[in-house]
Amino acid sequence: MKNTYLYRLIFASMLLVITATSCKKALEINPVDDIEQGKALLTSKDVEAALVGSYSALASRNFYGGRPLLMADFLANTNAIEWGGTFEELTQTINKSLLNTNTFVDNVWQSGYTTINDVNNVLSALDKVDAAKKNRIEGEAKFIRGAVYFDLVRLFGKAYNDGNPTTNLGVPIVLTPTTSVTEASYVSRANVAAVYAQAIADLTDAEAKLPATNGFFATKFSAAGMLAKLYLQMGDYAKAGAAANRVISSNNYSLTTTYAKAFPVMGATAGVNTTEDVFAIQVTTLTGFNGFNEFYGSSTYGGRGEAVISQDWIDATYDPADDRINSFYDDEGAMYTAKYANIYGNVSIIRLAEMYLIRAECNQRLAPAAPIGGQTPLADLTTIRDRVGLTTTSATLADILNERKLELAFEGASLHDAKRTQTNIGSLAWNANSLVFPIPQRERDANKNLVQNPGY
Repeated sequence: MKNTYLYRLIFASMLLVITATSCKKALEINPVDDIEQGKALLTSKDVEAALVGSYSALASRNFYGGRPLLMADFLANTNAIEWGGTFEELTQTINKSLLNTNTFVDNVWQSGYTTINDVNNVLSALDKVDAAKKNRIEGEAKFIRGAVYFDLVRLFGKAYNDGNPTTNLGVPIVLTPTTSVTEASYVSRANVAAVYAQAIADLTDAEAKLPATNGFFATKFSAAGMLAKLYLQMGDYAKAGAAANRVISSNNYSLTTTYAKAFPVMGATAGVNTTEDVFAIQVTTLTGFNGFNEFYGSSTYGGRGEAVISQDWIDATYDPADDRINSFYDDEGAMYTAKYANIYGNVSIIRLAEMYLIRAECNQRLAPAAPIGGQTPLADLTTIRDRVGLTTTSATLADILNERKLELAFEGASLHDAKRTQTNIGSLAWNANSLVFPIPQRERDANKNLVQNPGY
């Protein structure tokens, strides 16, 4: 039986193939699903177009366009988000009662593996790429694949620090294009450690091959930033701190002058990165919309207005002098996060502010004789707090972790921070089965090699 969900063959260059064959009679055109990779990727321009298509797949609202990051927020929520929506899939998420038939979860899996397959097609055709462009294209493709594997494994697998990552199941690793799927080609889930290792290999190679500047596409510092997040999740603080320091010391990025300017301004033109965006998803009227805005944004600013932020939580969480308390807005008596008050605003995946916080945390935990980057945890924490008008007198681990909570609120980090710091979520243990996505039943029906997660 053919699996049309796990590995869908989607080429950005498909349009080129269709255009090239448009002069043929309709009955002579092969079905789109069956176009061979060798016929679709013939030139360097074809491969470059396919790479752009990979970014488009990555930017889907079902991946880095926002929805899975929002779902991570919902799973981590205790009293910050007041959900009043009609989507049963998100009601299950906020109630920590996901079903293996949840279509939002299914869409995350599909989008992740569609992106991986697109990238694998690019990588398989590198021999067609102009020599001057080959390193950059390979680096961008591996950045995308490494990032996708990292986020898939931390959503669909147990946390790296939960038991034994060499035996806990992660997600399937697929490194070659899937042009057709038969039962003989079905892939089993690799262990968590193996998926992390693959992501590290891809991101490390990407950092080595990518240029320092590359427009709004991935750069070597995008790869370093993703490695910093990945190593932090693993608890490898020396490598996490070093990777974060490479981003900071590049001097390619700077904190915006105010906290609000780090996010798309209400009604502002879309598609422009801020000075602190190390990697951001470009959302335009042509590519879709901001999946965070879809639910976090009020109806006035293009959203559904169904994820309201508790005023009691805001008051209890932020110091009145903290400028970040102004990153919420009132719309008809309900409070919303202003981070996503723009339907076509970019989605920030890696911000410079997080790099400072990662370096501060790693230096605090390791207490090396010479701090990574030559900056003490107090200095890095002061950098973040100065922007929002707060004084800094100490930089304990608790101080730094609390600052992450304040700085990165509603950006998809809270669930993963809870897991790596072994912080329970309400009455739920940090490693509860219900805080891991189920393997979609539709995928398991098609591929009997996919073992379900515990609890589903």
